[in-house]
Amino acid sequence: MTGERRPVTDEDRQAVRELHAQGLSRNAISRRINRSGRTVSRLADELGLDFERAQTAAATEAKKIDGRARRAALSLGLLDDAERLRQQLWQRALVFNFGGKENDYNEHTLDEPTFSDKAKIMQSVGIAVDRSLRLDEYDADPGVDAAKSMLGALAAGLGAAYDELNKRDGTADAD
Repeated sequence: MTGERRPVTDEDRQAVRELHAQGLSRNAISRRINRSGRTVSRLADELGLDFERAQTAAATEAKKIDGRARRAALSLGLLDDAERLRQQLWQRALVFNFGGKENDYNEHTLDEPTFSDKAKIMQSVGIAVDRSLRLDEYDADPGVDAAKSMLGALAAGLGAAYDELNKRDGTADAD
């Protein structure tokens, strides 16, 4: 039944001790033993165990790195897909249909896909490339763009100040 509390067992305590020793986070232990995070925290306290923030931070950072690697691989795969799709634009194409009273199958081989099929291929290529770029942008360092923007604004400001000083110096020389 949902909401019914189960008594904590010695097996729960042993599992928390063993999984904690393996470096699992409180939430990971909670999922493994099917107990709430609060129960796992209470058991850890009873056992004199703690979930060090550095350990949790390291695990979180490792997951982020794994996610970035998976997105990079997916991004490259999407580019491969786009290239394979694009090649189909100029390859022989089998077109077929089922029709007629007897639902007959008919097929023909064309030198190239039809115009409408080429349009669909290009649409698919565009989607694959777009998704690849979005994955790359997701993991881009926002600090780089912010720094470029700040440096551009600083350069523009310095240029304006330089121009203003030259105007004043030019005016002072003319007097």
